[in-house]
Amino acid sequence: MKEGTATFIDIILAIILPPLGVFLKFGCHVEFWICLLLTFLGYIPGIIYAIYVITK
Repeated sequence: MKEGTATFIDIILAIILPPLGVFLKFGCHVEFWICLLLTFLGYIPGIIYAIYVITK
């Protein structure tokens, strides 16, 4: 699978369930916990952070 396809799937997962997209990309590191916290505080901040972290 090409890198572009993997990134596209990660972004789709990040929109549906932000912590899952980040977890699949980075595992259970600090990025996941930040995304989980932001998702609990508000769904939109979790999505924005997840997409930012996945695409950077």
